[in-house]
Amino acid sequence: MATVEPAATLAPIAERAAAPARLPEITAGDLTWRPATVADAPALLELHNTIAAADGVPDREVLDEVTDLFDAPWRRFDTDTLLGFDAAGRLRAEGWVETPPGDVRTLRVFLDGGVHPDRRGEGIGRELFAWQVARGRQVMAESGKELPARLAVFTDDDVPAAKLRLYERAGFTPCRYYADLRRDLRDLESAPLPDVPLDGSLRIVPFSTELDEAARLAHNDAFRDHWGSEPKSPEQWTHSRACFVPRWSHLVVDDDPDVEALLADPRTDDETAAALRAGEPLVVGYAMNELFEGDFTTRGYTFGYTAILGTRKAYRGRKAGLAALVASMRSFAEDGMEYACLGVDTANPSGAHGLYAHVGYTLAYGSRLLSIEL
Repeated sequence: MATVEPAATLAPIAERAAAPARLPEITAGDLTWRPATVADAPALLELHNTIAAADGVPDREVLDEVTDLFDAPWRRFDTDTLLGFDAAGRLRAEGWVETPPGDVRTLRVFLDGGVHPDRRGEGIGRELFAWQVARGRQVMAESGKELPARLAVFTDDDVPAAKLRLYERAGFTPCRYYADLRRDLRDLESAPLPDVPLDGSLRIVPFSTELDEAARLAHNDAFRDHWGSEPKSPEQWTHSRACFVPRWSHLVVDDDPDVEALLADPRTDDETAAALRAGEPLVVGYAMNELFEGDFTTRGYTFGYTAILGTRKAYRGRKAGLAALVASMRSFAEDGMEYACLGVDTANPSGAHGLYAHVGYTLAYGSRLLSIEL
């Protein structure tokens, strides 16, 4: 696993980033390059799904997922995206560079992109990735954030070997592994879901917009001790919901929290403390779920997907997360979904693996994060 030097001993970010003054040109493949716009969404959708099919990746996107990318106010498409078109005007390659705006512990810059299968082997991917890495270093230097920094790229375990070699030649090494899990919901009589009673003043409720901000605060608290996680701003939290299914999502609230004890608890963050003083609702556990109909055919089954699941640190051990997860699984089954699916960091510190195994989840496939730590 990669390690990060303590922030107090780090050189200035502008020095560590070693950003080039000019970005490298891309000449391979004789493509025409320009930034992405929302009008490119249909072409991007076709490219994404063509690449996924060629690489044996079971995920497929729908148009709303792609157009949703362009709604994020922090994304800088004019400087941080690049699309390559052939002489006939067909999209043949894409490169994206993004840094989440809310990072306060580690400055992260994520790289994403790909080349159409028909145009691989021409050096396009190598030159495009060099551009992404160079632009990523510029983004870091421009950030002014004096934090540990990470250039990162996600990939499925079954990605073509050539793509892994590309990343490794550029200096990226695996730093985290993830497991995609699933639970069969087709015969709940022989494999029933457990009942999860909640104690004290805890109560499970359906997701609602009125509790959305309280759920964000719960998420930021729950994931403070998770590797690679950073606080989500309100804009980040409500973004990328093209596939979000509110009726499948569930929250656990504390109707009578011990406000004085929570305010005195050093684990209580400033935003939560302000909400408690204002008498706002306290969400202590949550499961936010999504529907990816485009993946049903490639996976061979229907499913509901738990995108994020968590429990506030002060409430761990009281089954809030488990209650929200099981309620989600019941919602999937009631809508005729054959499986419940989710993804988990294999080194998750909260005991999540035991929880998932307890309710019948098993491994479907895996992915990894490769990075350069600065």
